[in-house]
Amino acid sequence: MSDHAPLTRRQWLQVGGAGLLAATTSSAFAAGSGRPAGPIRLNLNENAFGPSPRVGQAIATHLRGIERYVEQGEVDALVNQIAALERVAPEQVVIGEVLEPLGLFLARQRPGGGGIVYSAPGYTALVDASAPLGGVAVPVPLNAQLENDLPALARAIDARTLAVNLVNPHNPSGTVSDQTTLDAFIRDAARRTLVVVDEAYLEYDNLADRSAVRHLRDGANVLVFRTLAKVYGLAGLSIGYALAPTALADGLRKAGIGAPHSLNRLALVAAAAALSDQAHVRSVRERSLTERHRLTAALDALDLRHTDSRANFVFFQTTAAADLRRAAVKRNIQIARSFPPLDDWIRITVGLPAETDAAIRLLRDVIS
Repeated sequence: MSDHAPLTRRQWLQVGGAGLLAATTSSAFAAGSGRPAGPIRLNLNENAFGPSPRVGQAIATHLRGIERYVEQGEVDALVNQIAALERVAPEQVVIGEVLEPLGLFLARQRPGGGGIVYSAPGYTALVDASAPLGGVAVPVPLNAQLENDLPALARAIDARTLAVNLVNPHNPSGTVSDQTTLDAFIRDAARRTLVVVDEAYLEYDNLADRSAVRHLRDGANVLVFRTLAKVYGLAGLSIGYALAPTALADGLRKAGIGAPHSLNRLALVAAAAALSDQAHVRSVRERSLTERHRLTAALDALDLRHTDSRANFVFFQTTAAADLRRAAVKRNIQIARSFPPLDDWIRITVGLPAETDAAIRLLRDVIS
């Protein structure tokens, strides 16, 4: 049988489908030294090093049973695991990629909707989701260092504000707000409205002690969102979780967010396996830091202004942005879309070492 020939159903059963999947997925997930054929994807801040090998094993183990609906006990098991990891009560954990349903939930709380304050440019999933029910975007420009402008965000909060949404580290700039200033902002803003802190990229640097979950533990009106699509490598399974005040978490669950019927078993077991392997997370962080430092050094050598990114991407300014984008297309390298009004800035995701080599060659050839 050829290595690449498709298996018939009989051959699949003969070799043991689940066991074969475990072997192939574990091999694919360990492909940190190579790159699959096709475009070089440096545009969506994915984890090119892949998830923990435990993920493939967990998925294979639970293939038998996908004909059955997810039960509450399976969700509760992951909730309890996350609660222990984050040191919050299980009642404060809601499973799922909750930003979009949270936007709809918040807009329903006030007839005619209300405003969601956020940094612009920025990630707008929460803002966009609230729009059909009257949610209004209240964009606040980044400051001169392309950080969340915390004083301006505070001034934008008013009686109609549904929430203020922070991404820290920020996307697309990768910047991190000063901790003392951020803590003061969260304490003040949380007395006036819900503060939603998206920490999708927090694990990509030594930032664990900066998590806003500290404020939630202290009883503040803060919701912390974490996705497993980034450092945990589960972008294709669409799962994450929110940590929220008990009353808000209960309201989200009553609205059907995080209910068993909204989740799938393979994503649940993959999440549990990924979260259980913090050694792999540290490995991904260290390898990503190495590649980010290589990209930053290349930007410095080319005298290109860039942010102090603490995420798994770099963000830099160049008058040759249009040329760089055209050259990237020709070389089959995918880089991020533009982020108006910062059209002369470019975001490039940290990839595998060979992908970093390709990105650096692109920069040197175009800029020099």
